[in-house]
Amino acid sequence: MTDTDHHGRNGMPCLACPLRLKPAFKDKTDDEVRFIQSMKVEHRHLPPGADIIHPGQEDAELYTLFAGWAFRYQLLPDGRRQILNFLLPGDLVGLQASLLSAAQHGIEALTEVELCVFSRKRVWDLFVRMPSLSYEIAWLGSREESLIDQNLTSVGQRNAGERIAALVISLYRRADALGLVADNSFRFPLSQQQLADALGLSLVHTSKTWSRLRKAGLFSTSDGRLTLLNPRLTSRMALLYERELEPRPLI
Repeated sequence: MTDTDHHGRNGMPCLACPLRLKPAFKDKTDDEVRFIQSMKVEHRHLPPGADIIHPGQEDAELYTLFAGWAFRYQLLPDGRRQILNFLLPGDLVGLQASLLSAAQHGIEALTEVELCVFSRKRVWDLFVRMPSLSYEIAWLGSREESLIDQNLTSVGQRNAGERIAALVISLYRRADALGLVADNSFRFPLSQQQLADALGLSLVHTSKTWSRLRKAGLFSTSDGRLTLLNPRLTSRMALLYERELEPRPLI
Protein backbone atom coordinates (compact mmCIF):
# COMPACT_ATOMS: atom_id res chain seq x y z
CA MET A 1 0.00 0.00 0.00
CA THR A 2 1.40 3.38 -0.97
CA ASP A 3 1.61 6.61 1.01
CA THR A 4 -1.16 7.93 -1.20
CA ASP A 5 -3.39 5.00 -0.16
CA HIS A 6 -2.70 5.75 3.52
CA HIS A 7 -2.91 9.52 3.50
CA GLY A 8 -4.91 10.47 0.39
CA ARG A 9 -3.90 12.47 -2.64
CA ASN A 10 -1.57 14.76 -0.67
CA GLY A 11 0.41 11.93 0.91
CA MET A 12 2.00 12.20 4.33
CA PRO A 13 1.37 15.39 6.34
CA CYS A 14 4.42 17.67 6.23
CA LEU A 15 4.61 17.85 10.04
CA ALA A 16 5.06 14.06 10.10
CA CYS A 17 7.57 13.95 7.23
CA PRO A 18 10.43 11.56 8.18
CA LEU A 19 12.90 13.55 6.08
CA ARG A 20 12.67 16.41 8.58
CA LEU A 21 14.39 14.21 11.16
CA LYS A 22 17.48 13.63 9.00
CA PRO A 23 20.73 15.44 9.86
CA ALA A 24 20.90 16.75 6.29
CA PHE A 25 18.17 19.32 7.00
CA LYS A 26 17.65 22.40 9.13
CA ASP A 27 14.80 22.65 11.63
CA LYS A 28 11.66 24.59 10.77
CA THR A 29 8.94 26.18 12.87
CA ASP A 30 5.54 24.53 12.88
CA ASP A 31 4.08 27.63 11.20
CA GLU A 32 6.57 27.32 8.34
CA VAL A 33 5.79 23.63 7.90
CA ARG A 34 2.05 24.32 7.91
CA PHE A 35 2.51 26.94 5.21
CA ILE A 36 4.47 24.41 3.13
CA GLN A 37 1.60 21.96 3.66
CA SER A 38 -0.87 24.59 2.39
CA MET A 39 1.13 24.85 -0.85
CA LYS A 40 1.21 21.10 -1.47
CA VAL A 41 -1.29 19.86 -4.03
CA GLU A 42 -0.30 16.23 -4.57
CA HIS A 43 1.99 13.36 -3.59
CA ARG A 44 3.02 11.79 -6.89
CA HIS A 45 4.61 8.42 -7.73
CA LEU A 46 6.55 8.00 -11.01
CA PRO A 47 8.42 5.01 -12.49
CA PRO A 48 12.09 4.97 -13.53
CA GLY A 49 12.67 6.87 -16.76
CA ALA A 50 9.59 9.06 -16.39
CA ASP A 51 9.82 12.77 -17.16
CA ILE A 52 9.32 14.91 -14.06
CA ILE A 53 9.86 18.02 -16.20
CA HIS A 54 10.52 17.93 -19.93
CA PRO A 55 12.54 20.55 -21.82
CA GLY A 56 10.32 23.38 -23.00
CA GLN A 57 7.49 22.57 -20.58
CA GLU A 58 5.45 25.70 -19.84
CA ASP A 59 3.43 24.52 -16.83
CA ALA A 60 6.09 22.90 -14.65
CA GLU A 61 5.26 22.72 -10.97
CA LEU A 62 7.70 22.90 -8.05
CA TYR A 63 8.62 19.62 -6.35
CA THR A 64 10.47 18.19 -3.41
CA LEU A 65 11.90 14.75 -4.08
CA PHE A 66 10.50 12.65 -1.23
CA ALA A 67 12.03 9.31 -2.22
CA GLY A 68 14.20 7.94 -5.02
CA TRP A 69 16.81 9.43 -7.36
CA ALA A 70 16.47 11.74 -10.37
CA PHE A 71 18.73 13.81 -12.59
CA ARG A 72 18.63 17.17 -14.34
CA TYR A 73 19.81 17.28 -17.95
CA GLN A 74 20.03 19.27 -21.16
CA LEU A 75 19.83 17.96 -24.71
CA LEU A 76 21.69 19.14 -27.79
CA PRO A 77 19.78 19.34 -31.09
CA ASP A 78 21.40 16.10 -32.28
CA GLY A 79 20.19 14.21 -29.20
CA ARG A 80 23.37 14.20 -27.15
CA ARG A 81 22.70 14.61 -23.43
CA GLN A 82 24.56 16.36 -20.64
CA ILE A 83 23.54 15.34 -17.13
CA LEU A 84 23.88 18.48 -15.00
CA ASN A 85 23.39 17.04 -11.52
CA PHE A 86 21.81 14.19 -9.60
CA LEU A 87 18.89 14.68 -7.22
CA LEU A 88 18.38 12.78 -3.95
CA PRO A 89 15.57 12.83 -1.36
CA GLY A 90 14.89 16.28 0.06
CA ASP A 91 16.20 18.12 -2.99
CA LEU A 92 14.08 20.90 -4.45
CA VAL A 93 13.16 20.07 -8.05
CA GLY A 94 12.19 22.45 -10.82
CA LEU A 95 12.66 25.89 -9.27
CA GLN A 96 14.01 27.40 -12.47
CA ALA A 97 11.33 25.74 -14.59
CA SER A 98 8.52 26.92 -12.31
CA LEU A 99 9.75 30.53 -12.36
CA LEU A 100 10.46 30.76 -16.10
CA SER A 101 7.91 30.74 -18.91
CA ALA A 102 9.36 27.46 -20.23
CA ALA A 103 11.75 24.91 -18.77
CA GLN A 104 15.30 25.24 -20.07
CA HIS A 105 16.22 21.69 -19.02
CA GLY A 106 14.63 18.32 -18.29
CA ILE A 107 14.41 16.28 -15.09
CA GLU A 108 14.07 12.50 -15.32
CA ALA A 109 13.38 9.88 -12.66
CA LEU A 110 16.45 7.67 -12.32
CA THR A 111 14.62 5.22 -10.05
CA GLU A 112 11.02 4.97 -8.94
CA VAL A 113 10.37 8.30 -7.23
CA GLU A 114 7.88 9.97 -4.93
CA LEU A 115 7.37 13.72 -5.27
CA CYS A 116 5.73 16.34 -3.11
CA VAL A 117 4.06 18.61 -5.67
CA PHE A 118 3.63 22.34 -5.03
CA SER A 119 1.62 24.68 -7.22
CA ARG A 120 3.79 27.11 -9.19
CA LYS A 121 1.03 29.70 -8.71
CA ARG A 122 1.61 29.60 -4.95
CA VAL A 123 5.36 30.22 -5.17
CA TRP A 124 4.74 33.97 -5.33
CA ASP A 125 2.56 33.73 -2.20
CA LEU A 126 5.54 32.27 -0.42
CA PHE A 127 7.76 35.21 -1.39
CA VAL A 128 5.10 37.68 -0.20
CA ARG A 129 3.87 35.99 2.97
CA MET A 130 6.83 33.93 4.24
CA PRO A 131 10.12 35.78 3.63
CA SER A 132 12.09 33.25 5.68
CA LEU A 133 10.97 30.45 3.37
CA SER A 134 11.50 32.54 0.25
CA TYR A 135 15.11 33.07 1.31
CA GLU A 136 15.49 29.32 1.74
CA ILE A 137 14.02 28.72 -1.72
CA ALA A 138 16.62 31.11 -3.17
CA TRP A 139 19.34 29.38 -1.12
CA LEU A 140 18.32 25.98 -2.48
CA GLY A 141 18.37 27.33 -6.02
CA SER A 142 21.90 28.58 -5.43
CA ARG A 143 22.90 25.23 -3.96
CA GLU A 144 21.70 23.40 -7.06
CA GLU A 145 23.75 25.73 -9.22
CA SER A 146 26.78 25.13 -6.99
CA LEU A 147 26.46 21.36 -7.57
CA ILE A 148 26.51 22.05 -11.30
CA ASP A 149 29.56 24.32 -10.79
CA GLN A 150 31.32 21.48 -8.99
CA ASN A 151 30.56 19.11 -11.85
CA LEU A 152 31.82 21.66 -14.40
CA THR A 153 35.02 22.03 -12.39
CA SER A 154 35.49 18.27 -12.48
CA VAL A 155 34.94 18.12 -16.22
CA GLY A 156 37.32 21.03 -16.83
CA GLN A 157 40.14 20.31 -14.38
CA ARG A 158 40.10 16.67 -13.23
CA ASN A 159 41.24 13.59 -15.07
CA ALA A 160 38.81 10.72 -15.63
CA GLY A 161 39.69 8.89 -12.42
CA GLU A 162 39.37 12.03 -10.33
CA ARG A 163 36.00 12.86 -11.94
CA ILE A 164 34.48 9.49 -11.13
CA ALA A 165 35.96 9.40 -7.63
CA ALA A 166 34.66 12.91 -6.87
CA LEU A 167 31.15 12.01 -8.00
CA VAL A 168 31.08 8.71 -6.10
CA ILE A 169 32.35 10.32 -2.90
CA SER A 170 29.95 13.27 -3.20
CA LEU A 171 26.94 10.98 -3.70
CA TYR A 172 28.07 8.79 -0.80
CA ARG A 173 28.30 11.78 1.53
CA ARG A 174 24.90 13.10 0.46
CA ALA A 175 23.32 9.65 0.87
CA ASP A 176 24.94 9.21 4.29
CA ALA A 177 23.40 12.47 5.56
CA LEU A 178 20.01 11.07 4.53
CA GLY A 179 20.49 7.82 6.43
CA LEU A 180 20.79 5.81 3.20
CA VAL A 181 24.21 4.32 3.99
CA ALA A 182 24.65 1.10 5.98
CA ASP A 183 28.03 -0.58 6.52
CA ASN A 184 29.61 1.92 4.10
CA SER A 185 27.21 0.71 1.39
CA PHE A 186 24.38 2.49 -0.42
CA ARG A 187 22.11 1.97 -3.40
CA PHE A 188 23.88 3.18 -6.54
CA PRO A 189 21.46 3.20 -9.49
CA LEU A 190 23.67 5.02 -12.01
CA SER A 191 24.58 3.24 -15.22
CA GLN A 192 28.00 3.77 -16.80
CA GLN A 193 26.29 5.65 -19.64
CA GLN A 194 24.78 8.06 -17.10
CA LEU A 195 28.18 8.49 -15.49
CA ALA A 196 29.65 9.25 -18.90
CA ASP A 197 26.86 11.75 -19.65
CA ALA A 198 27.49 13.52 -16.35
CA LEU A 199 31.28 13.62 -16.53
CA GLY A 200 32.00 14.39 -20.18
CA LEU A 201 33.63 11.02 -20.87
CA SER A 202 33.12 8.40 -23.55
CA LEU A 203 31.42 5.19 -22.46
CA VAL A 204 34.59 3.20 -23.18
CA HIS A 205 36.77 5.56 -21.11
CA THR A 206 34.22 5.53 -18.29
CA SER A 207 34.13 1.72 -18.21
CA LYS A 208 37.94 1.38 -18.16
CA THR A 209 38.36 4.05 -15.48
CA TRP A 210 35.56 2.58 -13.34
CA SER A 211 37.27 -0.82 -13.44
CA ARG A 212 40.62 0.71 -12.57
CA LEU A 213 39.23 2.51 -9.51
CA ARG A 214 37.47 -0.65 -8.36
CA LYS A 215 40.67 -2.67 -8.66
CA ALA A 216 42.59 0.08 -6.80
CA GLY A 217 40.25 -0.43 -3.85
CA LEU A 218 38.21 2.78 -3.85
CA PHE A 219 34.91 0.89 -3.92
CA SER A 220 33.19 -2.39 -4.68
CA THR A 221 29.80 -2.98 -6.29
CA SER A 222 27.26 -5.77 -5.93
CA ASP A 223 23.51 -6.09 -6.60
CA GLY A 224 23.06 -2.43 -7.44
CA ARG A 225 24.87 -1.19 -4.35
CA LEU A 226 28.23 0.51 -3.97
CA THR A 227 30.46 0.06 -0.94
CA LEU A 228 33.00 2.81 -0.37
CA LEU A 229 36.12 0.99 0.80
CA ASN A 230 38.91 3.56 0.87
CA PRO A 231 37.83 7.19 0.33
CA ARG A 232 41.32 8.27 1.39
CA LEU A 233 42.95 6.38 -1.47
CA THR A 234 44.64 9.65 -2.47
CA SER A 235 45.05 12.94 -0.65
CA ARG A 236 42.64 14.65 -3.06
CA MET A 237 39.99 12.02 -2.45
CA ALA A 238 40.49 12.39 1.30
CA LEU A 239 39.86 16.14 1.08
CA LEU A 240 36.57 15.52 -0.73
CA TYR A 241 35.50 12.88 1.77
CA GLU A 242 36.34 14.96 4.84
CA ARG A 243 34.65 18.17 3.67
CA GLU A 244 31.77 19.19 5.93
CA LEU A 245 28.26 19.21 4.51
CA GLU A 246 26.14 22.16 5.60
CA PRO A 247 22.59 21.30 6.73
CA ARG A 248 20.10 22.66 4.22
CA PRO A 249 16.46 23.72 4.21
CA LEU A 250 13.72 21.25 3.35
CA ILE A 251 10.66 22.57 1.56
